[in-house]
Parts: sequence; C-alpha cells; structure tokens
Amino acid sequence: MKHIIKKFVPRFVLRAYHFFLAYLAALRFGFPSKDMVVIGVLGTRGKTTVANLIWSCLDAAGYVAGLTGTANIRIGKSEKMNPFHMTMPGRFAMQRMLSEMRAAGCRFAIVETPSEGVEQWRTVGIAYDVAVMTTLYPEYLETHNWSFERCKEMHQKVFATLKKQPYKRFQGKKVPKTAIVNADIEEKDIFLKYPADAKITYAVKNVADMRATDIQKDAEGRVEFSVGPSRYMLGIRGDFNVSNGLAAIACASALGIRNDAIQKGLRQLTLVPGRMEEIKNNLGISVFVDYAHDAISLEAALSSLTKTKGDGRCIVLTGGQGGGRDKEKRPIMGQIAARYGEYVVIANEDPYDDDPEQIMEEIARGSESEGKIRGKNLFLELDRRNAIRKAISLSKKGDIVFIGGKGSEQSMMVSSGKISWDDREVVREELKAVSLQQ
Repeated sequence: MKHIIKKFVPRFVLRAYHFFLAYLAALRFGFPSKDMVVIGVLGTRGKTTVANLIWSCLDAAGYVAGLTGTANIRIGKSEKMNPFHMTMPGRFAMQRMLSEMRAAGCRFAIVETPSEGVEQWRTVGIAYDVAVMTTLYPEYLETHNWSFERCKEMHQKVFATLKKQPYKRFQGKKVPKTAIVNADIEEKDIFLKYPADAKITYAVKNVADMRATDIQKDAEGRVEFSVGPSRYMLGIRGDFNVSNGLAAIACASALGIRNDAIQKGLRQLTLVPGRMEEIKNNLGISVFVDYAHDAISLEAALSSLTKTKGDGRCIVLTGGQGGGRDKEKRPIMGQIAARYGEYVVIANEDPYDDDPEQIMEEIARGSESEGKIRGKNLFLELDRRNAIRKAISLSKKGDIVFIGGKGSEQSMMVSSGKISWDDREVVREELKAVSLQQ
C-alpha cells in the first residue's frame, strides 16, 4: 500500500502530510523538547555510539538524560531496546518519548537524527541546542530519491536551523547554540558555514580543535588516547571508536561537563547494544554481534577484530537490506567479508518486499570475485537462524565468529511484515545448543 501511495501521490503532498503530523504530535504532547537541552547526533555512521557516549558522560556528571536512537532508548537510568525498527520513530512515538523524558526529570535529551527523519519532517517540534556531525559517507536511499546530494542537504538542515530555535537556560545560564563537526570528513565546511554561537571541530587525522594523539589499543581491542594534556580510555572495543569518543568529549565539554566526569563516562560505557557486542560462551570462540550493514561499517569492524585474532580464523556472517536501501553496496560487502573471513556465510537480513535470494546472490558475487567457493568456504542460508548455526559450526577454539547486519534490532522486516527477531538471543540459543551436545 505504501508503495502505491508513493507512486501516485505528489511528493510535495506527502511532505506536507508528514509536516502536519509532526507538528500535531508536538502540539499534542506540549512541545516537550523546549524544557530540555536537546543534542542532535547526525551522520551516516557512528550516531548510536556517539549518542550513548554522550549519555554516559552526562550520567557520570550526575545529570538525568534521555536518549532515542537506533539501538536503544534511555530515560534516565532506565534502558530498553528500540522496538520501532527505525532510528527516529514516528512523530507521535517520538514526541511521546520526549514527553516521558521531561516527566522523568531529564535535563538533556540526546536524539539520533537520521537524514530520513529530517526528510520526513520528524524533527518538526524538536528544538535543538547542539548539533553533532559524525561522518558522511555516500548513501543512496529511496527516501532521498536515490540522491546523495539530497542526503547531504537533509543533514545540513538541522545546522541551518540551529540558531532559529528558541534559546533555553540551564543552571541559570543561556545555552549556546553549538555546532560540533568531524574535521576528518571532506564536507566539514558545509556544516561549519551555518551560524552558531560556538563551533567545535574534532579529528583523528586532520587539524581540529580537539584532535586525538598517542592512540593505543590493548589486547582486547579497547583504546586510549590523548586530547591535549588529558588522557581518555574507552570502555568499548574498536579503534574506529576514537572518533566517536572525540565527538562525545567535544559535546560534553561544550555543555560545561567536568573533564573528570567525561573521562569516567567514556570508561564506564562498556556496551552499546548490538555494536561489537560479545556473546560469552564456553566453547573457546569469540562471538560478536554487530550492526554493520554497509561496506564502511563492515570493514571497520572486521579490520579491528582481525587485528586481535592471533592464530585463529574469522568466520563472517553478513547480509543485505531491501526496502529502498542502497543496492550498490551488496557486492562490495561480499568482497570485504571474503577478504577478512576464512569462511563467509551470507544470510537473509531485512528484505522487506525485495527478493531475499537475489539480495544474497548479489553479495555472494562479491565474495566469489575474491576467490571464495560455494560449498567450500562460502555458504548461502536463507533461514537466518540456520545461517547463524552454520557460522558457529564452522568455528573451532580460538576463532572469531562475526554476526553482522542487525545488531540489537528487535525485529526483521519481510514481505509479510515485521517478525520478532534478536540476533543476540538467537546466537545465545545456538551456542547453548552446541554446548549441550558436547
């Protein structure tokens, strides 16, 4: 039905409809964001981790904060997994959560803000005070009419309207409108050109206001680094998270959070659900569930993991999405999985109305171009549980098993609709089954 509506209803009519709903939702709940300092986290990668790191820094400083994002929803100390299968839920759900944060005494609201959410006016009625730009990799979505330029425009829109939002007061002081931008992205200047009371850049490679130096990683993949005279350690894995840590430091510092609280906040966050989440077992293998659902994220995760594998092998499970997502990334993901994994298992992921077997075939062609052979070190499993079972069965003591694509998502989108699903729980069940057999 949605596809039929999109096909025959003019685009401007759909946009007007989305705007009206968003404004109505904000009105219904009394514009709750006006009573909190709102931090928008934008970008094509890293939003969830940055949002959780910022939350942890605020928590360490003793503030009650809320968070809405791809993986999880936090209202103060309370946390639940995101049940909506979208980063920014529908307008009424979004405003209801902000209202619940306000009622719980949250002084801050961290809102993961995807370009699709901006395109569909889900940001209407949300008064941003801080905008954080993480990364900007090419992304081609049906929502943006398959245009990366449109994707960039939507990200810019939050920065363009930042100074137009009403000012708020926190601890007796006016909260400055602040733009925080990753200086390692080529497009940094298009975000810094918009008016803001404060503009802060951060980077790992380029010159920036906050730059990471002396980056070191321990045997388990956790990193520490310096920013000026201060030393920071991340409680989560992956050297790629240094950039995410910098974003959190820049944001927390801009809000006046003490440096010792920032250091504590970065250390105490040891898990972002479904982001390099290790599933413990007694089989002697290291199993990780991760959200990596595109080529950039997949390579970053696998590159970091395989640096710590020692003599063990890496078994990679990956898949691809339908439903108006970028098709060009599929064979590239297959290539990356083949380069890092001794074995590759391609699984059904979120096909929506697309043909899941075709999606898998497109990924498989990428793996085959890297020398993988079906039935030998390349396997296609339409049933995702069977695919997870296969990946585990290929492993032996000392190996790494990487389950990519869904992370902590609580459902799977298929042609018949939404079905309940959690990779982490399925992995635990399959690991337990193997343990009982031994």
